[in-house]
Amino acid sequence: MFWADKYFRTVAVFTTGEGVALDLPIARIPTRAAAMFIDLLLQAAVGWTLVAAIAGALVQIQPDVAWLTTVSLVGFVAVVAGYPITCETLFRGRTVGKIVLGLRVVREDGGPIDFRHALTRGLCWVIVDFWSLGGFGAVAVLTSLCSPRARRVGDVLAGTVVVHDRARIPLPSLAVAPPWLQGWAQQLDLSGLTEDLALPMRQYLTRYPGLTPEVQHHLGGALVAAVCTQLRIEAPPGYPPLQILGVLISERQRRTLTTRRSQWPAPALVASAPLAPTPFVPPVDAGWQRPA
Repeated sequence: MFWADKYFRTVAVFTTGEGVALDLPIARIPTRAAAMFIDLLLQAAVGWTLVAAIAGALVQIQPDVAWLTTVSLVGFVAVVAGYPITCETLFRGRTVGKIVLGLRVVREDGGPIDFRHALTRGLCWVIVDFWSLGGFGAVAVLTSLCSPRARRVGDVLAGTVVVHDRARIPLPSLAVAPPWLQGWAQQLDLSGLTEDLALPMRQYLTRYPGLTPEVQHHLGGALVAAVCTQLRIEAPPGYPPLQILGVLISERQRRTLTTRRSQWPAPALVASAPLAPTPFVPPVDAGWQRPA
């Protein structure tokens, strides 16, 4: 699914392995070309420095022209292919040019890439998209224009997409707890509920309306089982995972906000009241009603 936002960026929906939809803006040719220009400048500087250093070392032994040609060719390939492969592996899908312009290479499901993806993209960049057979970028431009997600040949073979990784951070959402489970949650010790587990719980609640019924059931049941195991409690019988996870997150947020409010300075010292977060209100037909 694609649409154009108010910044004239194409936004695509990426579905992760857990069935969660992610809205990511696709990077188009102008932005990617600017990032490539920055990378080419750095590659040229690194390449000339490397070739000059090696050539200066070989001058002492007075090699023939074949040696100098071989060294130049090896240095050129090492810089052209090694630079993007190394940067995208170490910086998780970003080169220096992409960092400057806020771009990132991700998998087709929105996840981070690894060395295998970076190697495929780097070799295709040298052989097909730009240098050897690419006509100095003609192949990359044509394939990007024909692709809905602006993917060149290297992206297609590696299974990757270049997206914008700078977006506005929304206001935090507060979960609304079912009133018939509040008493049960208030008696629990939630100190063992770490952020590593609370994060997928919040993502499940916010993405619940967009999940399929199968994913709602299986993913919710898995999260409830993980929470009960970590907290060493038993889930109340007869209640869906949406209500159990909602009341746990709501109670955890309530205790966190209560603790932070007790640490606030006196009202006379507060310059302005903090913005109230937008509450998360589940849909009426999403199983939030009290069971019979």
